[in-house]
Amino acid sequence: MFTSILLAVAAFVIVTTEFLIVGLLPALARDLHLAVATTGQLVTLFAVVVMLCGPFLTAWLANVERKRLFVAILLVFAASNALAALAPNGWVLALARLLPALALPVFWGTASETAAQIAAPGQDGRAVSRVYLGISGAMLFGIPLGTLASDAIGWRGAFGLLAVLSLLIAVLLAAYMPSVRAHHPVRMADQARILKSRFFLANVALSVLVFTAMFTGYTYLAEMLEKSAGVPPALVGWWLMGFGAVGLLGNWLGGLWAGQRPLATTAAFCLVLAAGMAASMALAGRGAWFVLALAVWGIANTALYPVCQIRVMQAATQAQALAGTMNVSAANGGIALGALIGGISISALGVANIGYVSGVMALLAVLVVALIRRPA
Repeated sequence: MFTSILLAVAAFVIVTTEFLIVGLLPALARDLHLAVATTGQLVTLFAVVVMLCGPFLTAWLANVERKRLFVAILLVFAASNALAALAPNGWVLALARLLPALALPVFWGTASETAAQIAAPGQDGRAVSRVYLGISGAMLFGIPLGTLASDAIGWRGAFGLLAVLSLLIAVLLAAYMPSVRAHHPVRMADQARILKSRFFLANVALSVLVFTAMFTGYTYLAEMLEKSAGVPPALVGWWLMGFGAVGLLGNWLGGLWAGQRPLATTAAFCLVLAAGMAASMALAGRGAWFVLALAVWGIANTALYPVCQIRVMQAATQAQALAGTMNVSAANGGIALGALIGGISISALGVANIGYVSGVMALLAVLVVALIRRPA
């Protein structure tokens, strides 16, 4: 359990490193004399590198002893954050974003597998969800607090703080994590055989659709809160923090139920997600009822992170690290596609209807679940 907690803290640092830059874009653009739109491409760079390079790197490193691998990954994050803190121009900052983007999918694939591997029998779902608490923690505390820290110590100070935290976690993992190896060494060619499994590929495609549904609405949640629900701009951040807080319950529920019937659990949470998003639109600005609808949305939204990871890993038991990383790549593809669909929907229908569009996407995911058949 202690190892999975350490991995959760590592996940906290890693996810904060990935998304903190969103809150720092204006300051970065000013100090480095760049257009905000140009600086924003650093976010795109990170997502594309994760999506394209993650599966290959994870397969290549699948047989590396896990303790050494995780320590190396955290050291990469420490060095890249330090480089970002010292970046004199946009090119150096782009390099500082490229390095952690290479390491992040390897961490997610192998951390999930390792947590499941060292867990007690029947506890693999809870172990993976415990690691995924790092995501919820970063969304709830890491990103908002990092943005506040940048106001106090500057964006360079914020990256420097993440560098110190990354180094600290690397030291703790080196001191306390037991040595863990893959069950059986597997060649890259053997791992790649999972790509011939229609059942596995169907589960990866389902993750793309699920994350598209999630981020069609979530990407523009702040806009919806301000424009449709009438939340004052100064309070939107607190509402987003509350959304992340209820997500902690969803993370626990997802890990609790996903291990037994992952496809059915995916369908159930997609139904809840669709209901929560639609209700949030219908009840926007109606006090406690709107808060309740938003809470339902937040629970289902966060629950689907570990649910999708566990489901895809179980679909390829002979190469779980590669499977986990392919799910991360699928998730990044879904995030990008969801943001695109959401933006088009807002232009055509207005932000007050974004939850209905994403709800339809979630219901489509439920229909896809009904079409997936586990091989005999």
